[in-house]
Amino acid sequence: MGRILILEDEDSIRSFVVVNLKRQGHEVTEAVNGDEALAHLLGEPGFDIALLDVMVPGIDGFEVCRRVREVNERIGIIFLTAKVQEQDKVMGLSLGADDHVSKPFSPGELMARIQSLLRRISRTEQQEAEEEDGESPVQSGPFELRRGAMELLKHGERIDLTPTEFSLVSLLLSHDDRVWTRDALLDAVWGADYVGDPKIVDVNIRRLRQKIEDQPSKPVFIETVWGSGYRFNRGERP
Repeated sequence: MGRILILEDEDSIRSFVVVNLKRQGHEVTEAVNGDEALAHLLGEPGFDIALLDVMVPGIDGFEVCRRVREVNERIGIIFLTAKVQEQDKVMGLSLGADDHVSKPFSPGELMARIQSLLRRISRTEQQEAEEEDGESPVQSGPFELRRGAMELLKHGERIDLTPTEFSLVSLLLSHDDRVWTRDALLDAVWGADYVGDPKIVDVNIRRLRQKIEDQPSKPVFIETVWGSGYRFNRGERP
């Protein structure tokens, strides 16, 4: 089970979510405005996931996400957005969120997304234990992937990644030259039961390119194979 913060100013929605989270055995902290949420997330260690509404009093959910990501890449972040706010979904993901759930949502859908994200975080922790037991880092071109430490190094310099970004680049880099379809990446990283927008793959690929490519607009390492999907390249092709 996880320790989860929910930022939501509507009492009915927040109470509804809290009840369902507690039924699943999660430890829940509530916040009704952005400043309160940020104080919890920056001042109290140990949160696994933050559920962030966008339009809340004080600083908005976007700003909470931005400030948290400046100091904590490991926490999972899920945005709660109104269905009509398509631009909010893209903005949230571009700021470092791992997922978004559109309102109105069912308890089952939200719990499934949370469980999927917790599994990604758990896989990272398991990889850390395995690496401590002697698993070697993965080398590919200028990159060194240290699964246990949740680290990606490029020419020896650390690149900060969210749990989802790390899961995605770990998969791609560990199978370089394999072409992955969007559906295959969704199943492998988000889980076969993921029911959200499949474009979340493309947004995360764009975020990764911003972090690892010398020229993100002309990617060398994460290639688009038109009509097929994505492939990791060591940097050997022109």
